[in-house]
Amino acid sequence: MQSYADVRFRCFGFDSDMDMESVRPTIVKSKSDSIHQGDNRKKKSTMSSRGVLIATDSIDSIDFDVVETFGRSPKTPPIHIDLQHGKFIKFQCKCFTDLNLTKCECKFEGSDSPLLGAPCSTSKIAIDETSTDDGLPNEISAPYEVPQFPIEQIEKKLQIQRQLNYHYLADKHSVTGDFADESVNVVDHELVPNFQRVSISGEDTSGVPLEDLERASTLLIQALEMRSRYMSISEQAFPTTTLRFLKTVHESQRFNKIQYEDRKSIAGESLIRKISLPMILLPPRDHPIHPPTETSNPWDIEFPSDTNYIIKTVNGVFNIFQSEDAKEPLLPNYPKLKDFCNDMQIMCTMIADGPLKSFCYRRLCYLSSKFQLHVLLNELRELASQKAVPHRDFYNIRKVDTHIHAASCMNQKHLLRFIKKTLKNYANEVVTVTKGQQMTLSEVFRSMNLTTYDLTVDMLDVHADRNTFHRFDKFNAKYNPIGESRLREVFLKTDNYSNGKYFAQIIKEVAFDLEESKYQNAELRLSIYGKSRDEWKKLAKWAIDYNVYSTNIRWLIQIPRLFDIFKSNKLLNSFQDILDNIFLPLFEATSNPSKHPELHRFLHYVIGFDSVDDESKPENPLFDGDIITPENWTDDENPPYAYYIYYMYANMTVLNQFRKQRGLNTFVLRPHCGEAGPVQHLVCGYLMAENISHGLLLRKVPVLQYLYYLAQIGIAMSPLSNNSLFLNYHRNPLPEYLARGLIVSLSTDDPLQFHFTKEPLMEEYSIAAQVWKLSSCDMCELARNSVLMSGFPHMMKQHWLGPNYTREGVAGNDITRTNVPDIRVAYRSETLLDELSNIFKVHQHPHAIAESP
Repeated sequence: MQSYADVRFRCFGFDSDMDMESVRPTIVKSKSDSIHQGDNRKKKSTMSSRGVLIATDSIDSIDFDVVETFGRSPKTPPIHIDLQHGKFIKFQCKCFTDLNLTKCECKFEGSDSPLLGAPCSTSKIAIDETSTDDGLPNEISAPYEVPQFPIEQIEKKLQIQRQLNYHYLADKHSVTGDFADESVNVVDHELVPNFQRVSISGEDTSGVPLEDLERASTLLIQALEMRSRYMSISEQAFPTTTLRFLKTVHESQRFNKIQYEDRKSIAGESLIRKISLPMILLPPRDHPIHPPTETSNPWDIEFPSDTNYIIKTVNGVFNIFQSEDAKEPLLPNYPKLKDFCNDMQIMCTMIADGPLKSFCYRRLCYLSSKFQLHVLLNELRELASQKAVPHRDFYNIRKVDTHIHAASCMNQKHLLRFIKKTLKNYANEVVTVTKGQQMTLSEVFRSMNLTTYDLTVDMLDVHADRNTFHRFDKFNAKYNPIGESRLREVFLKTDNYSNGKYFAQIIKEVAFDLEESKYQNAELRLSIYGKSRDEWKKLAKWAIDYNVYSTNIRWLIQIPRLFDIFKSNKLLNSFQDILDNIFLPLFEATSNPSKHPELHRFLHYVIGFDSVDDESKPENPLFDGDIITPENWTDDENPPYAYYIYYMYANMTVLNQFRKQRGLNTFVLRPHCGEAGPVQHLVCGYLMAENISHGLLLRKVPVLQYLYYLAQIGIAMSPLSNNSLFLNYHRNPLPEYLARGLIVSLSTDDPLQFHFTKEPLMEEYSIAAQVWKLSSCDMCELARNSVLMSGFPHMMKQHWLGPNYTREGVAGNDITRTNVPDIRVAYRSETLLDELSNIFKVHQHPHAIAESP
């Protein structure tokens, strides 16, 4: 018969500097083969175990002994081993038991370098001991340790252990030069954290018939290939793990490198070793936790030479031509409208497929249950890992508010104080023109019969309440302080009579608060409406003239879907006018930066585009390739959501290719998506957006939710905002998404309307932690996700998350910066690999499915 048992070893390392022992436990699980000889009263068992001992700069020697085997605790004399700095020792032990006799033979093999090259010494030690477990039943079964030393000595040992762990991590990451080859990764993967894993054995563990599994596999891979293509063309991110699996579908020579074995080997380190690529880890000493402070002028940006290319629009999409007479564009590679419509039809058919819905729903339920088991089995280990990290907790890890609008980035008390202060200091400054007559700030308030003494938070009336639920019109009215659009124009606009002076001041006050907190950052949305060609120029001039810049802030440009309003007011003739006003200045600034210096400087700190408005407005969510082009869209009817998103994506794709060719920063698409309205909005987001905001409707579409998981699409969620507008807090799917492994982050949306404190992002985290009982590990994982999906520069993220944050799994995590335990990161990575292997191992090409009866 076969059974499982534990062999536990204990290593005492002698510290030459502190003259005391430091405990370095190594727990190794092994497989036991029990062999019956004669009758059942006589049983002989054999166990084989292996592991690695690591020498550090402060350890001269290690005493190694067996502390538990076959459920016994033999008092064996330790094996003394002299060490040199940097030496790695591999050991292999065989333990035998026959009734009460326990015997262990241990073989040690070492090397003078982490590469484990040629063995430098070999020794064999046999240990014979009689079990002494008669009077120690509790010592074996109890999950706690009985103190044997004074508390001061124990605490000192733990402190030394933490120091040794830190020194070892530093040594591990500083491997460079001749040692930076593939064999370094063997050591890395052997040190995957030891935690309780849940493995499912058997040939088929999906729970659905094989033909349904094959069909689901084909459809899901087809959907992943679609998104991969859209992301690649537009220079947006796609997860490397999923991409590597996709490459195996069409590259048979690499397909054999991935072995889809029995599920027992898939769950754990073995699959990571098989699927991972060689990597060279960067030393953390080159990337301190805080990025270097910028001392130069942030607007001192390098200008590339002008190109004088010709920019033309073809069916609503801008492109670059060498000359006026050129017929072929220089960058023709973008999805045509007809291709996009076909892909949308395929995806919409896919999400309605019955067997696929069942399969995805089952997998999502499995992911939820698996996470609950993981928490039950490893919660204490994760907490212990966090406690072992010095000077790092939830308060001093980096967090990014990934969805916040600049016009409402302050809380209501902050706005009230700012209005009072401005009215006191700039009362006689002309701020607006009404009916051809100039009005000072004091005259504006006098016309409303108000003084600074009268102003209160309640009178501002900018906070959302129960009356805004499912009333987006009432919510929009909350942007007007005291119900006056004039005050919104004066204080919360960049384009007004005073050129956005007061708005710049309050933004800089918010930025100062973020800098004071040090660990909080924000991605503020500024509006470009597309009403006129000079909007970009005015916005860039506003930012540079008032020096609206902070290392804690980056900009997204939100484009409201308001064509019907502009058309009814005769501000535009066709939808093409909006596209011209939004994208033509960007192409011109990219082609000829010297002619648009302010815009060129400002775009350096813009990370992407957002599409905003009420998603619940009625519309025709589907259209075909025969839909009229933007220059012919002259109706008063507003185009559907997908029409807006496609033309934003297509123009951004060509712009990104052009800017990358010029050595400039590129942009991403991160629209509001799935807050309300039809699920087709989420299909658009899946195909064309790098990240989305809200994503509430994913809870109703299991196929899309599973695809968002497999493609690791970031979702910025705002539970307090949703609670006031569309979905009660307790029904919010964020904890469910987090448990299943979707990349979700917490964001504030509109602190002016939804929050009360000076730190709205911390308020969002605190309420979520209380209501959903999130652990410290959950909170830190959300914070890490927010940095990963943010648009802050790569170099900044290397300081915040670690120099190797782009690596997969544990190699990409630095707990000393993120406070996320390696156990949690390893679980997420292994689970994703498990799901992908479950799909790809049964894949067959689409035509095989079509031909099947």
